[in-house]
Amino acid sequence: MKTLKLKAGKERSALRGHPWIFDSAIAKGGADAGETVRVESQTGQFLGWAAFSPTSKIRARIWSFQEAEHIDTVFFERQVATAVAMRSRLQVPSTGVRLIHGEADGLPGLIVDSYDGTLVAQFLSAGTERFKADIVKALVLHTGAQRVFERSDSGVRGLEGLEAKTGWLFRSPGASDTTAMVIQEHHWSLELDILEGHKTGFYLDQRDSRLKFAEYAQRLGLQHVLNCYGYTGGFSVAAFKRYAHSRFIGKRRHGDHSGFFSTCYCQSTGQCQAQWV
Repeated sequence: MKTLKLKAGKERSALRGHPWIFDSAIAKGGADAGETVRVESQTGQFLGWAAFSPTSKIRARIWSFQEAEHIDTVFFERQVATAVAMRSRLQVPSTGVRLIHGEADGLPGLIVDSYDGTLVAQFLSAGTERFKADIVKALVLHTGAQRVFERSDSGVRGLEGLEAKTGWLFRSPGASDTTAMVIQEHHWSLELDILEGHKTGFYLDQRDSRLKFAEYAQRLGLQHVLNCYGYTGGFSVAAFKRYAHSRFIGKRRHGDHSGFFSTCYCQSTGQCQAQWV
C-alpha cells in the first residue's frame, strides 16, 4: 500500500475529521489517479485511507478514518446502504431526492440524485471515477433503480484530470431511455430533463424555498408573480398551483425552446396553461 506522509502540523484537519488533504500539506508520497493510499502524519500516525488525485490541489480525499477499514466493494455497498436508509427516514415530500451528497455521506466527490426512481450520478473526483462500477452496482442493489444516468460534465472534473462524461450507466431490460420526466413536489408537479438540465437536472435544494414562496404568495394575496431569468419555472409553479388567478411571466428553457411565456392556473380544471409570447 502506498503512503502519503504529511508535513509536520498538517495532520490537524484530518484528526478533526476533515477529509481533504491539499498538495501543500504533503511531504512525500504519491500514487496513480484514484488509487487508495495510506495517509500518515510526520511521526507515522495513521490518519486515513484516501483516494489520490495527482493533478488536483486537493491531492487526496479520505474515504475512511478507521485503520481497519478496507476500501473495496463491501465498503461502497455499506456507504451507499447507509445513505439510502437515512433518506428513507426523512420522509421527503417529493419524488426528487438527493441520495448521496459527497463528503456528508462519506463518499467524497460523489453526487447522486433520485428522480422518481431514476438515479443521476456525478463522479467528480479521481477516487469515485476509479470505483465507478462498484458504486453503480451498490446503487442499483440498495435502491432497486431501473436506470442510472451519468452527468459527470462539471468543469471540476478537469481539475481532477478527468474528461467530461454523460450517458446511461445502467438500464434494466425494457427500461425507457427518455431523459425527460416529471417529479412530484409538495402539491405540484415539475418537469425536468436529466440530460439538458443544470447539474443533475434540477435544483432539489430549493424544495423548501419553493414551498415558502407559495405560502408567502398566499399570505400576501398576490395575484401576479414575475419570475425573471428562471430555468424551469419551479417557483412560479409553486406560486400559482395552489392559488387561483396567479400569473407568471418569466424565462424558461426546455430543449430547443427559449423565450418568455405567460402561464396561469385554472381553478375549475386544476390545470396549468402556458403560452409562449
